Amino acid sequence: MNKVIIRCQCGHRIMRRDVLQMRFYLSLFGPSFVAVHYRCGRCKRVGKQLVEEQRWAGFSVDRPSEENVRGTDDRRLASLGKITPEEIVDFHFALQQGDPIKPA
Repeated sequence: MNKVIIRCQCGHRIMRRDVLQMRFYLSLFGPSFVAVHYRCGRCKRVGKQLVEEQRWAGFSVDRPSEENVRGTDDRRLASLGKITPEEIVDFHFALQQGDPIKPA
C-alpha cells in the first residue's frame, strides 16, 4: 500500500501540525473520500486535498511525540513559577504605554 503524502502547491510537505480539519465523505456508489484541509507551514496558503478512504490508512505524517513536547513545556512553565499580581500590573501598564515587552 502506498503511503499518502500531501504537498502544498508550493511543494512543501504537509505535516500533522499543518492539518486544520479532516472530513469524511461517504458515498453509496463509488469510493469514499477523506478531505484534508490544511495551512501550509511555508507559504501559509490554505488548501484542501481529497484522498480515497482506502489509501487513507497509509497516511503518513511526521510529528514529535506529544508526551515529549508536553513534558518539555510543563518543565519550562514550572521553572517560571506562578504569575504574581505585580507582574500583571506591570504588564498592564506596559500595554498602555505601548512599550515592547521584554522576556524575563
